[in-house]
Amino acid sequence: MTNTRQGQQSKMDAGHWPEKRAKLDNGDEGQKTGSYLKEGEDMAGTMEVIFSVNEEVGALAKALRLFESHKINLTHIESRPSKRNRDQYEFFVRFDPNAAGVKPALEALRSSAASVQVHSRDTTTEDSVPWFPRKISDLDRFANQILSYGSELDSDHPGFTDAVYRARRKEFADIAFNYKHGQPIPRVEYTEQEINTWRQIFTELRKLYPTHACREHNYVFPLLMENCGFREDNIPQLEDVSNFLKDCTGFTLRPVAGLLSSRDFLAGLAFRVFHSTQYIRHHSKPLYTPEPDVCHELLGHAPLFADPSFAQFSQEIGLASLGAPDDFVMKLATLYWFTVEFGLCRQDGEVKAYGAGLLSSFGELQYCLTDKPDIRPFEPEKISVTKYPITEYQPIYFVADSFQDAKEKVRTWSHSIPRPFSVHYNPYTQSVEILDNKDHIVNLAANIKGDFDILVDALQKVKM
Repeated sequence: MTNTRQGQQSKMDAGHWPEKRAKLDNGDEGQKTGSYLKEGEDMAGTMEVIFSVNEEVGALAKALRLFESHKINLTHIESRPSKRNRDQYEFFVRFDPNAAGVKPALEALRSSAASVQVHSRDTTTEDSVPWFPRKISDLDRFANQILSYGSELDSDHPGFTDAVYRARRKEFADIAFNYKHGQPIPRVEYTEQEINTWRQIFTELRKLYPTHACREHNYVFPLLMENCGFREDNIPQLEDVSNFLKDCTGFTLRPVAGLLSSRDFLAGLAFRVFHSTQYIRHHSKPLYTPEPDVCHELLGHAPLFADPSFAQFSQEIGLASLGAPDDFVMKLATLYWFTVEFGLCRQDGEVKAYGAGLLSSFGELQYCLTDKPDIRPFEPEKISVTKYPITEYQPIYFVADSFQDAKEKVRTWSHSIPRPFSVHYNPYTQSVEILDNKDHIVNLAANIKGDFDILVDALQKVKM
C-alpha cells in the first residue's frame, strides 16, 4: 500500500493482516524484544494431552511413571471424573513436545489408556490436533503471541521516525500486554492531535454511511453515538464499546498489542471476543494506515458486532477454526477477509457494504459500489481459495443475500474441515465443548430439547 492512495485505509483488523504474516519486525522470527513474545517462542513449545483411564487405585501414579520413564517433564497436571464414561478418570498434562521420548511415550499411552487426545501448537506432530482454547480465559495464553507490536514499526510506517509516536504506541502495547480476561479495559486519555485525526476520518465516513452502509450498520451507529461517545471530538473508549456490545450480542472487545496469527485471532471469535487495537494511526497520514487502528476497529467492526445475526456469523467462522488443519485455517481467514472485512450484501434490491475494511475507508466504500470491481455471488468453496491484493482496492467482492444466508453456507462448507470432532459453544460457562462421544451429544440434545419446549410453549401462548 502506497502513501499516495488517499482515502484507502486499513486492510484488516488486529487478527489477520496478510502482509505482516510473511515477516516479523526487523525480519527476525526468533527475536524477543521488551516484554512481548514473537509467534513461535512460547506457546509453540507446548503439547497438551488429555487421556482417560479406568477408575482404580494408583491410576494417576501409573500414568506419571509412564512419562517419567521416557524422561518427559510435565509442567501442568489436572484430573477430573470423565465426562465420557462414569467409570473412568480424565487426566490433562502439558509438556515440552521437543523431548526425545515424546513419540514412544504417546505410543505407550495409547496402548494403555482408554482414550488419548493430543493438542499441540506444533501441527507437524503426528496424530496431533492443533491446540485451541477451551474456555474464554484461555485467550490469556496467546494474547502476547503477536507478529508485530508496540513501538517497533517498519521503516515505511508514517510514524517510524517520530519518537513521540513510537513512545505512545509503546504505552498502548503495555496496556494490552498486561490485560487479563475479566478485567475492565483501561481507559485512555487521547491527545488533541489524536482526536483531530479521528475527527477527519469520522466526518468523512459519516457522510457516506446512509447511502453506502448496510441496514444493520446504520441502525446501530446512532446507538453507538448515544451510548458510547461516538462523535467528532471524542475517540470512544474500548471498555464502553465492549460493554455495549455485550449487552447486545454477548460480544466483547479485548485490547491487543499487535497482530495475532490467523488461528489465534479466529479462536477469539469462537468465544465472541474481538481482539482490538487501541492506538490510532499517525497524524501525518490520517487517510492511510499500514495496519489496523482504533478507527478501523470502532467505525468498521464494532457496529456489526451489535447485530445478532452478524455476531453469530462471525462466531461460526471462529468455531470452525478450532482444531482445524493449517490449510483450512487459511481458507477460513480468506473467508473472513471477503466477508467480515470486505463483504457486500443485497438489501432492498441494492448492494450495500458490511465489511469493516470498507466501512472504515471512505475511498474504497465509494469504489466498491461502482461498476469497476467484479461482483460475484457468495460461494464459500470458491471464496476460500480466491487470491486478493493487500496494497490496493479489491478487484473482486462477493455479495451475500443476507447474513443468515452467508452463515448457512459457511456452516455447510465447514463440514468439509477434516477434524475428528465437532464443537459447541456453551454461553453459560463461556467454554467450548468437544462433541466426540455419545454422552456429549446426548447432553447437547437434551439442552436443545429444553429450548425447543420453551419455543413450543411460547408459540402456543401466542396463538391463544
